[in-house]
Formats: sequence, structure tokens, C-alpha cells
Amino acid sequence: MFENPSVIGSSHSPHLRKPGAKSVSSDLGAGEPGNSVQEGYVFPFVVGEMKVSSSPMHTAAIMPSPTFLWRFKVLWFLIWAFTCCKIGWDSVMRMSVDLRDLFLYEAFLYYNPLLLVTMMVWLWGVCLWVFSQSTIIYAKIFDLDLNHLTHREIWKCSIWMTVIVPTSMTAYLYLYSHGEVALAASQPVMLYVAVALVLIFPFDIFYFSSRYFFLRTLWRIAFPLQPISFPDFFLADIFTSMAKVFSDLERSVCRMVHRQVATIAWFEADSVCGSHSVAIPLVLVIPYIWRLLQCLRQYKDTKEKPTLLNALKYSTAVPVIFLSALKYHVSPDSWTYVYRRLWLFSSLVNSLYSFYWDITRDWDLSVFTRIFKFNKPSLCSNLLYGRGWVYFWVIGSNLVLRCTWTYKLSAHLRHNYLTVFMITALEMLRRFQWIFFRVENEWNKITKSGFQIPMTDIPREEEKLLGSTNHNV
Repeated sequence: MFENPSVIGSSHSPHLRKPGAKSVSSDLGAGEPGNSVQEGYVFPFVVGEMKVSSSPMHTAAIMPSPTFLWRFKVLWFLIWAFTCCKIGWDSVMRMSVDLRDLFLYEAFLYYNPLLLVTMMVWLWGVCLWVFSQSTIIYAKIFDLDLNHLTHREIWKCSIWMTVIVPTSMTAYLYLYSHGEVALAASQPVMLYVAVALVLIFPFDIFYFSSRYFFLRTLWRIAFPLQPISFPDFFLADIFTSMAKVFSDLERSVCRMVHRQVATIAWFEADSVCGSHSVAIPLVLVIPYIWRLLQCLRQYKDTKEKPTLLNALKYSTAVPVIFLSALKYHVSPDSWTYVYRRLWLFSSLVNSLYSFYWDITRDWDLSVFTRIFKFNKPSLCSNLLYGRGWVYFWVIGSNLVLRCTWTYKLSAHLRHNYLTVFMITALEMLRRFQWIFFRVENEWNKITKSGFQIPMTDIPREEEKLLGSTNHNV
């Protein structure tokens, strides 16, 4: 009300035009005395608006598109994979034929445990992705914070592991084949030390809360002195499928501690780190002892008899492991006519008992309930939800892989390391599909107990990623 109405109502007033209009330059050039002061005050605001409005466009112009970045990363990944394969193949071909197999066996021993762990992390990311698309609130099942790690963070860790582990293996092959034995021996040692340091790093980086949750759960598994929670026995069940991984880790660390990496000292089977060591069955049996103790602890807390039957299931793995190890400590006749038959019988009992428990207890498929309920139709939901072939495939593959599972637990069968690697990988795939049914069964129990959560309180994965950069378990 303190201004000239004619000025305000003028069609050339910058207040009536959007920033960037041509009238700004024409008003400046008009040089009218009555408008000089007002234009002097208006012009900075107009110019400021022009700068603000143009800065996002300028930023968008210099930032590459997500599609371009994705293609660029894939290209670099393919170049890296080709380079590693080429260097690794040339390094193996440099070795003499009589030493080549032993050379590959030793390299495979150090790196196949971490490769299988990487595979399991990838599969866990797939599980979280499927759960995020379905009606399952897995954060409630595992008692996680709402800002827990999503499948995107899990896959990010998997990508780094996929790059680092083969790169270290390639460096080991190259250095060893070119005579740099000391440098080659340092490659797996540095990798193992780095992995251990990342897990126990006490500072708030590298998903500190998630690492703390994992280490705390591991402690609760090793010492079941408290009531057993779902994450406790869930992770312990996964560890039973990774018993061979733990055994190879023990063999690798043993050779590192005794400075037998890239040497021939471990070739003798009866050496401290040889294939006949008593430490092999002891490490193989540890995950099953953990689950056995958990079941006994559950019986102490709940007095439910099925927990004792579950404990019996895990106890049937003990004779499979130790009877197999006896082959190297008894006479050939005793093994052929006595212990081998006992081993076959115990393997059959354990496989069938475990298969029965998976179907009737862990999954509760006795009534073929419809699982894999998704929030919205998709390719995944159309393939899985309510499809009969899913159940027949899972039941049939679980039976077959339960029987081959005894192969990886039997020390006297582990001569072909590639065969053992494939069987261990198949066992982890079996555990991967077991996870879906086990978690779905647990969610059904929670919903039947009357638990309800408002849909507005469930943050979507995208909203969590945009709304917070701190992902805590």
C-alpha cells in the first residue's frame, strides 16, 4: 500500500513474470526515474530466482543417467572378470603337469570357503528381496529394527566380496607360478586377516550395528545359556549347511599358523594340517552340537517334547562324521566289513530323519498351505504363489540333496575337491529354499497368534533408503 499502484499494475512489472522473462532486461534499460529504486530492489530477487531455478537443470545436465552408470559398471566388471580368468589360466598353465593338480588343490582350499560365504550372502540378499515383495514382515520375525539392512545393502557387500576374493586368488596364482612364493603365501593370509578385522572393527563404520548383531548372535549360538530366540537357531541351522566351509577354514588357518602356505609340508596326510587330522571331524560336528544344545535348552525352558526329537535329529549327524573319520585309523578289513556298514546305516537314518523333519516341522507342508503370498502381481508371484509344482520340486530336491549331504560330511569321500565344492554349493542352495518355507511358517504362526501391524507403519524399502542413511539392525 506504500507503492505506486501504476507501478504495481504495470504489465512490465517483474512481479507478474516468471524468472527468466525478457521484461527484466527491458526494464533495466528503460531508465525511468520513478522505477529506478524499485527495479534496484527487484532485480536481485529475480536474478536469485533465475540461479536457483537453473541450478537443478545444470546439475542434471552434468550427472550421468542411472542406466549409463549401470552399463559402465557392468562393462568394468566384465573386463575385470576376463582379466582374472586370463591371468589365472596362464598362471596354471605355467606349472608343470605333475604339480598342477596339487597347486590348484591348495589354492582352492584357501579360497573356496570365502567363495561359498560370498554365495550365501548373495542368496540371503535374494531372500530379503522376496520377503520385501511379499506379505512377510521379516523384521518382526527376526526382531530387527525398522532401519535394518535391506537387500540392496546385502548385495552391495556381496559385490565387494565377489570382487575381492577372486582378485586375491588370481594374485596368489600369478605370484606362485612366477616364483614369488613368499608374496603368494601372503595373499590368503592378508585376505583372512582383513575379513576378521572388518567383522570385529569396533568403530561405527561398515554397518557396525549389523556386525554387532551377527557377532552377538554367534556368541549366543556358541554359548546357549539364555532362552533361544528365532535368529539364534535360524543362523545355527544355516551353519549346519556350512560345516564343510568351517572345516576348510580350519585347514587353511592351520596351514597359515604353521607357515605351510605355498609349501609341500602339508602334502603328508598324517601331518598336523593333513587330510587325516582329527581336527576335521571335530570342526564338522561343532554346528550340530550347537543345535543339539539349543534344543536341550528349549526343552528346559518350554518342556515341549518335540524339542527332544529335534535334538535327536541333530545327534544322528555325529556318527556319520566320526565313523567316516575312522577309515584312516582302523585296518582296511575293519573298515570294509564293520565301520563302513555302520556309516551307511547312520547316513541313511540321518538323511531320512532330517527330510521328515523339514517337511512336517520346519515347513509344515502337511496340508500344502499356500505360501509365497505377494503384495502385488509380478513375475515372481505368478511363478510361485499357489503353484503345485513348487511343492513337488522343493520336496523332491530336498530329499535328493539331503542324501548327498552326507558326502560333504564324510572325510573319506573328499578326494575330488571340485565335486565336494559342487555338493557343498548344492547344499547351500537347498538351505536357501529351506529359508523361504521356514520363515513363511514362522510368519504364519505369528499371524495366527493375533499379531497385527498397521500397514502405514510398515516402511517400504524405497522409503527407508530415502529417509535414512543409517541402517541399523
